Amino acid sequence: MMYLKAFLVGGLICVLGQILIDRTKLTPARILVLFVCVGCVLGGLGIYPKLIDFAGAGATVPLTGFGNRLALEVKNEVDAMGIFGIFTGGIKAAAGGLTAVIIFAFLAALIARPKEK
Repeated sequence: MMYLKAFLVGGLICVLGQILIDRTKLTPARILVLFVCVGCVLGGLGIYPKLIDFAGAGATVPLTGFGNRLALEVKNEVDAMGIFGIFTGGIKAAAGGLTAVIIFAFLAALIARPKEK
């Protein structure tokens, strides 16, 4: 049953993104930023963790899950370090993902043979 919940919630998030692409003049980059911000706000309000409990990976894998993770880590760092946690919490939450992006982008640049337009 958990697989079905994850599929439905993750699919619904993707459908909302597709509707935004099709029905608005928002660029994909702005929609991605919107999803991260929505996840961050919902995580900060304590709503998104309930969705994660319900749907598991269907809620943690999309960009909204990343925004929720940022909010969670900022909260944890503020509790641990005070006001300076606002600056360090998000960086700690994103460090693993950003490192992976840099490594895979570097590997892709080594393998790919780009052509000039």
